[in-house]
Amino acid sequence: MSLAEHLRELRSRLLKSILAVVVGGSVGIIFYNQILDWFIGPFQNAVRKLQAEGLDATINFEGIADPFTIPLQLALLTGIVLAAPVWIYQAWAFVTPGLYRNERRWAATAVLTAAPLFFAGVVLCYWLMPKGLTIILGFTPEDVTNIVSFSRYFGFVMRLMLVFGLAFLLPVFVVLLNAVGVLSRETLSNARRWVVVGIFVFAAVATPTGDPITMVMLAGPMWILFEAAVLMCRFNDRRRARAEGQAVPDDETSPLELQTDPADDVRLDRDAT
Repeated sequence: MSLAEHLRELRSRLLKSILAVVVGGSVGIIFYNQILDWFIGPFQNAVRKLQAEGLDATINFEGIADPFTIPLQLALLTGIVLAAPVWIYQAWAFVTPGLYRNERRWAATAVLTAAPLFFAGVVLCYWLMPKGLTIILGFTPEDVTNIVSFSRYFGFVMRLMLVFGLAFLLPVFVVLLNAVGVLSRETLSNARRWVVVGIFVFAAVATPTGDPITMVMLAGPMWILFEAAVLMCRFNDRRRARAEGQAVPDDETSPLELQTDPADDVRLDRDAT
């Protein structure tokens, strides 16, 4: 395929992805009020807990154009989320022709697994967010109303959801690296301690409150997913070894296969005669 054909295919797939995002964004415009209520739900839940302690906080539009731009932002976000199966497939279909058959199978598996894991991380973030906001807003002094800008709240929530979603993609990257031969199960097992430490450090930095409960609730699932990825890598390594005819028991030494040069056999026969 020539460069011009690659560019035309890229343009076609980009247009299809953009069209899917636009269609999903129109859904976001139609259900704007429901989406807005869902988006600020964690903040409202945190405020209700704080009002029982005599504290108050509110969220507002601080800019003149915010009533117009914020619906567009939520519509764009809705379109990207709803169109995720389309643009993920288009990206996968564009890359697939350059992959081998076994790499295509692993790429398809990664695409099918990545979206559920990402959404699982987003759901966990949404569930933990009221607790984190309660701790953060709890530092507001008495007789002071905390007026939060919606644009800053929007950016805060999006960054946090993105961090949680990407964190849950750890096993996908681990398995893909093992599938292409970059990481082996032995390497992952030897580095397990450092990976676990890195997971907890990441969770401590990524969570907004820094309290141990929220940190463990992010690091725990990441640790479990990593261990699941190690098991999948172990299975894949054994399957690859059997396919290559090199699988041997762990308590036995590998047999050495001596290879002889056919020219040497001809030379010995000549000497014998």
